[in-house]
Amino acid sequence: MARVTIEDCLRNVENRFTLVIIAAKRARQIMEGAEPKVVSKNKPIVVALREIAQGYVGVKQRK
Repeated sequence: MARVTIEDCLRNVENRFTLVIIAAKRARQIMEGAEPKVVSKNKPIVVALREIAQGYVGVKQRK
């Protein structure tokens, strides 16, 4: 994947606001030492967005 777009991520997340929260939280985890689920030499936020777009990271819905 050459570029990560919002539309790629929104296939796996219900709205843009949720996307921002998930991406920020995952980027912090990566910066604190969590193992990235995709191979990338980009900044942590880009890695987080790639993970979301590819379906590795998401949110569990409450019932």
